[in-house]
Amino acid sequence: MTDTKEPLSFQGYRRPDGRAGIRNHILILPASVCASDTAEQIARQVEGAVSFHNQTGCSQVPSDMQYTMDVLAGFAANPNVYGTIVIALGCENCQCDLVVDAIRERTCKPLVSLVIQHEGGTIRTVEKAVRIARNMAAEASMAVKETISVSELILATECGGSDPTSGLAANPVIGCLCDRIIAAGGTAILSETTEFIGAEKILAKRAANQEVHDRILDIVARYEEHFRRNGENVRRGNPSPGNKEGGITTLEEKSLGCIHKGGSTEIKAVFDYGKQIPVTQKGLVIMDTPGNDPSSIAGMLAGGAQVCVFSSGRGTPLGSPIAPVIKITGNAGTWAVMEDNIDFDASSVITENRKPEDLSADLYQMLLSVCSGRLTKAELLGFTETAVMRACNYV
Repeated sequence: MTDTKEPLSFQGYRRPDGRAGIRNHILILPASVCASDTAEQIARQVEGAVSFHNQTGCSQVPSDMQYTMDVLAGFAANPNVYGTIVIALGCENCQCDLVVDAIRERTCKPLVSLVIQHEGGTIRTVEKAVRIARNMAAEASMAVKETISVSELILATECGGSDPTSGLAANPVIGCLCDRIIAAGGTAILSETTEFIGAEKILAKRAANQEVHDRILDIVARYEEHFRRNGENVRRGNPSPGNKEGGITTLEEKSLGCIHKGGSTEIKAVFDYGKQIPVTQKGLVIMDTPGNDPSSIAGMLAGGAQVCVFSSGRGTPLGSPIAPVIKITGNAGTWAVMEDNIDFDASSVITENRKPEDLSADLYQMLLSVCSGRLTKAELLGFTETAVMRACNYV
């Protein structure tokens, strides 16, 4: 798939832990919902700082809390982050020292923590954290970009607001892009376990070995069982009303379009939600994520993905606090009315009978330019929507 003449590198940042990033953020990391507004106030006052509203971190049982811990640690360890300041309230489940320890297990990058209750309230915490963050940002500004091989890229893939053009055009283009990245020695992640339902046996046939084959079937079976235990059927909520309005009739139909994002190569491994993907792991992998877009993307970024390519037939403005999200549509009408939010038009697969692999060459060039610093529409608009997968209700 990869043309030997096309570029095989981008300009990025080498981190102390050896990973390569494409952004140079200072992450103000809220350990819980109660620290989120304080973290946001800090980030607003520091050039280069980012944050998000963490709606979890407290009132959680251990299995549910683990998802939050993995995302918090994974965000801090993501190579797009230069350094992290953890902001905790002090009485949450995700205690500050637990978050710090989880981060330290994944990375050796700069890390500072503050506890609002220990610092004497929000104003004192903000004052102290802003000074620390500005010093960290000054250090980050000295980081020099270097040439990074595409083989070090971990590409997240996502689809949302899908319609039939997603499965017919945008997702096949993304799949061809994944094949290009993998041919260059890189890694691509196929996500959204919900949208494997009905297509899981097709995916399982592409497994590199029996263990991966069985894991693919297992995560789908567990997902459906989760709904049954709660007296629900996943098909009551998926496809969504927007999917149906766009022309998708069943979850199985949606799944058959969804899996095109994974391209054509073997599936090498299956990772649990938010778990770190080793730098030695190459090729196509699956991460067990929900169909909910912000929480699915969060899991893959926590796993180490530096960038996400996101298809949307109906259109979506969604972004991320720590990684660029490249939006692609296969719907010419959506491109016309939502160009403010969409980065790449793949509708010519349908309107002009262009081949997905040919369009993927253009998308590949855009991807490398984004990896080298070009801002996506979501970054320009400042969109940072984030959610975390849940195991059960709050306690």
